[in-house]
Amino acid sequence: MAPKNKGKSQAKDDSGSKSEGGGGGKGKLKPATSINVRHILCEKHSKKEEALEKLRNGAKFDEVAREMSEDKARQGGSLGWKVRGSLMQDFEKVAYELEPSTTASPKIGEVKTSEGYHIVMVEGRK
Repeated sequence: MAPKNKGKSQAKDDSGSKSEGGGGGKGKLKPATSINVRHILCEKHSKKEEALEKLRNGAKFDEVAREMSEDKARQGGSLGWKVRGSLMQDFEKVAYELEPSTTASPKIGEVKTSEGYHIVMVEGRK
């Protein structure tokens, strides 16, 4: 009889863990070891807000990045494929939580680092 009881308690544990994992949108994202990421870097908060406004008004992410980003990488803000641990911790935390999207319809995140204000989007995960 003991094995049956253990089975029941395991079933309860399973149902409990399901409710934890299935709660939010984060549950849909599979863990990734690398991401294809773009960003727009602005020294000033006001410039970041101006870039966000352009994105909200339908401008493409890569075009806004070329026009407004103060980063040396001028290829539409592309940082390319980055593995976990290769980016600044705060930046990486935001980037790895984003769903992949396109430059025409970006799903963006924001983060402030020692470099300035970043608007972040992810094009791919693997």
